[in-house]
Amino acid sequence: MVLYNPKDWWKLIFAFRKSDTLRRNMPAIFAIAAYTALIAYLENDVFHVQFKNTTAIHALVGFVLSLLLVFRTNSAYDRWWEGRKIWGSFVNNSRNLALKIAVHIRDKQVRERFGVLIPNYIYAAKEHLRGPVDIRKLAECDRYTTAYYNRQGHVPNQVMLAMYTEIKGQLDSGHISQEEMLFLNNELQSFTDNIGACERIKKTPIPYSYNIFLKKVIFLYIFSMPIGFVREFGYWSAAIVPILFYIFASIEMIAEEIEDPFGKDANDLPTDDIYITIKENVEELLPDVPGH
Repeated sequence: MVLYNPKDWWKLIFAFRKSDTLRRNMPAIFAIAAYTALIAYLENDVFHVQFKNTTAIHALVGFVLSLLLVFRTNSAYDRWWEGRKIWGSFVNNSRNLALKIAVHIRDKQVRERFGVLIPNYIYAAKEHLRGPVDIRKLAECDRYTTAYYNRQGHVPNQVMLAMYTEIKGQLDSGHISQEEMLFLNNELQSFTDNIGACERIKKTPIPYSYNIFLKKVIFLYIFSMPIGFVREFGYWSAAIVPILFYIFASIEMIAEEIEDPFGKDANDLPTDDIYITIKENVEELLPDVPGH
């Protein structure tokens, strides 16, 4: 995720990052400018076409298209913001669980395991939402080494199973009461609820028909625009039409990027930073973990 100062206008206006929509759309912008200039040359200098311009029609269609893009962007942002709230819940759940483990679990070895398993769950969750989890990067402890995890399975579930196993072991050995078990279970259940909510966002994209329809409308709108505009604006249309394309295409590209907020794009959620924050918090609350 890109961090920036929203008050630094001039720096933002003239900043061009790899993910900037202007850079990504530049080839298409030049192609549309050349296309528009060609239409202007053919209509005005070769065929001397005479017909009533269609700028009024494009103004009306442009208004409708703007409404569709607003809906599209709002839908994508809602998904992004919901994802951010879920990952904020991950932070709170991790802290609460670490605090409860530190107070209710007296076995130092079990506390050490949780000091490894809680950050492992967050790491597995963020990587699971991006693709296959590299289990070699999970931290190991005495009982849960790399060999414990199944590369082909749902790794967050495997980490959660380990945490439930530890809690059940403490209950069976009489080190915690049934009430304490239920007290800890609330936090463990919240982890599972959060990953399920993230998977719902990840696996439910904007409906295909709506997505493809919007792209087709933008294409038809932009490529039919020069036919009417060059009668009124002449070769200036070669500057006007690409600017309008840049605006509409950029809005659609931004919506595409943020509707799946768990990846590594510039505008996706900072899940790597959130994982580091959680790991540091757990290390502070459970300082028994070797190497901390």
